[in-house]
Amino acid sequence: MLIDPLGRAGCNATMLTAIAVTIAAYLLGSLASAILVARVMGLPDPRGEGSGNPGATNVLRYGGRIAGAATLVGDGAKGTVPVLAALLLGVPDAGLAAVGLAALLGHVFPVFFGFQGGKGVATGLGVLLGWSWLAFLAAAATWLAVAAIFRMSSLAALVALFLAPFYIYGFEATPWISAAAVAVTAAVVWRHTSNIRRIVAGTEPRIGNSG
Repeated sequence: MLIDPLGRAGCNATMLTAIAVTIAAYLLGSLASAILVARVMGLPDPRGEGSGNPGATNVLRYGGRIAGAATLVGDGAKGTVPVLAALLLGVPDAGLAAVGLAALLGHVFPVFFGFQGGKGVATGLGVLLGWSWLAFLAAAATWLAVAAIFRMSSLAALVALFLAPFYIYGFEATPWISAAAVAVTAAVVWRHTSNIRRIVAGTEPRIGNSG
């Protein structure tokens, strides 16, 4: 029986790289952009304002467009950067899936902020961008279309993320990443339980309204 120590060492190195990037992705995801932006700009903590959610939409409502945009970019980057880093380091599909999920879980359950995080929309879309820019464009177009018709950010996000696994499967068709996309969608939908109730009741705030 032939022994391939170099091949085994390479496999172990790849696995260690995947684990390291996955841990880094969770820690990066745990940096709550909304809270950090609020502190830098001298705004109140988003957890005590508006909806109480440390996300871009809430920051936009009480802090203005610049603060909201900065939060959106920060949350999205938390999902994209670690996935792209893993891709550049040669991490295989299973690792890419784990890295993306770790980034999202860091945002939803941030270790630096008492595990009380955001709802995952921007970070989920950021992960999607890292996995497949075509799937991201399709999801972003879906968000824009639903938001333009119904003028509800939460509904647009739910529809876009619900369709994301189908977009991923259509453009990537890799089992690991497709399954991870389903997990991302499930997490985002779960975090939007209260929004879903308000949508059904007809009381969900619409884009352009402060409620």
